[in-house]
Amino acid sequence: MYKEFFGLKEEPFENTLDPRFLYRSSQMTEALSRLQYVVENRKGSAVLTGVYGCGKTLLANTLVAGLNQRNYQTAFITNPQLTSVELLRAIARHLGAGNLPHNLNEMSTDYFLEIIEDILINNAKDGRDTLIIIDEAHVIADLNAMEELRLLLNFQFETRFLLTLLLMGQPELSEKISKAKQLLQRIAISFHIGPLSYEEVASYIVYRLGVAGVERQIFNAEAIEVVYRMSGGIPRRINNLCDLSLLLCSARNSQVVAGRIVEEAAATSFWLA
Repeated sequence: MYKEFFGLKEEPFENTLDPRFLYRSSQMTEALSRLQYVVENRKGSAVLTGVYGCGKTLLANTLVAGLNQRNYQTAFITNPQLTSVELLRAIARHLGAGNLPHNLNEMSTDYFLEIIEDILINNAKDGRDTLIIIDEAHVIADLNAMEELRLLLNFQFETRFLLTLLLMGQPELSEKISKAKQLLQRIAISFHIGPLSYEEVASYIVYRLGVAGVERQIFNAEAIEVVYRMSGGIPRRINNLCDLSLLLCSARNSQVVAGRIVEEAAATSFWLA
């Protein structure tokens, strides 16, 4: 609704997974570099943690988008709150396996592990690497599921892993993995994404507006300070605040977002509670 008013080509603060909108702060750049290292050098497994809305999934999408798709097959599991056998079935399905059983009494971990192993071996023979990404891994309640993920890392060919396993989730994921000692020993790299600093929030807003087609400063200094204070430096909260602020500002025929507009936007945002 406000795109035309501000001369934007697209909405700059949508919570989408478009890699173009990834603001490469110092920690995002380091996180992406570490994940690329694990994947490209077949290091087995990595863990990425951060609070809700910090940009983990967008970072993972950016990682996948940067890979040569001819050389990789990726399974991206977004809802891992499953039993161990259901999780293996989901992985097999996302790796392209067909004609899989639907009834729990027809499923077995050994069956799905064999299917996954065949896929991994065939990919390796074809010169392709396999990447398995488990998003929201902190919600995995079945300890057997964590063990089955570890067992996937037993699939190796000579001196290399047949897959790379990336586990992502909120900070409690680290504690959950620490209790799975054998899996913990397989983690090559871990990284935690924290909130943005004040300076990074200012740059984040300018960057997002630039991607959407506007180079001029729309949010004044006071507005940026309020965004930082109200959002705590969490990108998803920044997006929600800035989006609503632009809407309110356009409704008042103002080309500059002031602090009071952001405060008003925050007052009507239930997610700040």
